Amino acid sequence: MKKNFGMFSCTGLLLATCLFIVSCTKNESTEIVDNLANSEVLSIAELHSSDEVELIAEEITVLAEDIYSIDEISFFSKSTFTSDYLPDCVTITTVVTDTSKEKTIDFGEGCELRNGNILSGIIILTYSKDMELATKMLSISLEDFTFNSVAVEGNANIARTRANDNGNPQSVADANFDAEWPEGETVEYSASRTREWVEGYGSGFWGDNVFLISGMATYKGKLGNVFKKEIVDPLRREMACRFIVSGVVEISRNDLGASLDFGDGSCDATGTLTYPDGTTEEVILRRFHKKFPPKFPF
Repeated sequence: MKKNFGMFSCTGLLLATCLFIVSCTKNESTEIVDNLANSEVLSIAELHSSDEVELIAEEITVLAEDIYSIDEISFFSKSTFTSDYLPDCVTITTVVTDTSKEKTIDFGEGCELRNGNILSGIIILTYSKDMELATKMLSISLEDFTFNSVAVEGNANIARTRANDNGNPQSVADANFDAEWPEGETVEYSASRTREWVEGYGSGFWGDNVFLISGMATYKGKLGNVFKKEIVDPLRREMACRFIVSGVVEISRNDLGASLDFGDGSCDATGTLTYPDGTTEEVILRRFHKKFPPKFPF
């Protein structure tokens, strides 16, 4: 009996020691995570995720504008206009009422765009039938939609102006999207972005389209970290390149700020990240470019 009590005491001591170690380790891990969350503006992983969901929102907007512009240009030119942006694997169905048009853009179970991105599911685009309006509202919603295997939910409303003060088409998009990667990573995205179509409008060739983008966006990652991006130097998106080629974004979280410079106009996946202490780091943006190389020889 005495021997058994001794064995029990030793076992109990060992168990208590293990629990103490696990408890300390858990507390230390939590403290490390909390410290990181409070001290960093963002991690490289967060930068990648936010940049990719930004690309997704961007691509959805471009698709909607391209399809809408077919009607707009055809109406004012009094002739049929076509665009080569969408491949044959996309099916578009149009329903016309007395006041509106609804276009169902169906990518099926997987459709590869000209730029190499693979989409599935449906985008629903709705707008007024009155083409004489100088500014029109475009509404976008998604059904079972994926972008390069990322599941996306949400919607966007776009105020589309036929000609701004520079004579260019311009859109102001208020978007809210939730994205989930196959690995379980999630991002909540909300933004108000202005896109000026500065080159290529009406050419019918998607590769010469160029946009200047300004505005702000907010991101919330899987761990609940929230940070904001404000464009301080307009981002230049050339559709012949899958990356932003120039422009500067200010990134802020927890009263800390960093900046991301997209470069001098070269078509590459790199940017320069400047941290609050002034140190800089070259970062690779948009992991998509590794998994989905473009078909077009950029």
